[in-house]
Amino acid sequence: MEYSPPFRITPRGLRLAAEVERLLGQVDLSTLVRQEPMLRRQNRVRSVKDSLAIEGNSLSLDQATAVFDKRRVVGPKNEIIEIQNAIAAYAAASRWRSTREKDFKSAHALMMANLVASAGKYRAGAIGIMKGDRVSHVAPPAKQLPTLMANLFRFAAKSRDVQPLFLAAVMHYEIEFIHPFEDGNGRMGRLWQHLVLREYHPFFETVPFESVIKAKQKQYYKVLETCDRKGDATEFVEFTIETTAIALKETMFVTPHRRSTVSERLSYARTVLGKNFSRKEYNLLFADISLPTASRDLAEGIRQKLLTSKGEKNQTRYRFKN
Repeated sequence: MEYSPPFRITPRGLRLAAEVERLLGQVDLSTLVRQEPMLRRQNRVRSVKDSLAIEGNSLSLDQATAVFDKRRVVGPKNEIIEIQNAIAAYAAASRWRSTREKDFKSAHALMMANLVASAGKYRAGAIGIMKGDRVSHVAPPAKQLPTLMANLFRFAAKSRDVQPLFLAAVMHYEIEFIHPFEDGNGRMGRLWQHLVLREYHPFFETVPFESVIKAKQKQYYKVLETCDRKGDATEFVEFTIETTAIALKETMFVTPHRRSTVSERLSYARTVLGKNFSRKEYNLLFADISLPTASRDLAEGIRQKLLTSKGEKNQTRYRFKN
């Protein structure tokens, strides 16, 4: 029997996911927003700083920005190393795949370099999570880790029918629950959520959902504990998609909007529409252009020998050349 993490896709979860998709639709369909370099930098630093702050890193945003800029920073050595490592890990995310276990280990090796001797290796002993003076979570035994992690990444690889927002949340939860490493599991759960989301849509590359989680840190841990007790990740999945929607909305609010160019629209259409599409399908991608503008775009694509066409008038089909 195939392994499947314990969660349900509820009406609330679907509503939250639909809100994220609606927001992404505004990014894709109306303006093809491109974040300014300064904003991208700021959001990346926020992601790193707040993900580590959740686990007790005390460096300020200004200090984290200085580390990002490779300027001298006065502060606890280990906390500076944590920031340096996390910046490197987020920067390297484009060369990893969320479905590859070997990439997961490589990411941990980078995230925890010079912090723990076992960086990049699953833990060899038992581990419990303390909350105050009591144990709030006992992770599965170390001998089960190879099977548990292989099952998780096999599930991710085969879950093409699972909406990526749900998959990102489930991967985050399972990494937290299994706690495969001696240290750094929380930041790895959030990094892997980031990786699944950016594979889903490139705009997520600099959406700092970690900052929203930091703002809701008590609820974050409470939901994790509740799901652990119930043996059901559904509530955490809903919480994660909700915080993703909040972060996405905030990022879009501060991102400068501008009208897309013909070349940007054609490039995006190649990615989304594939090889065979109509003028109407092309026009539906872009809410900020009229049907005549769509026609001019496609004519320009043919003139530049990017496209071929077949048929007449509204029956014309277009294909991008290889």
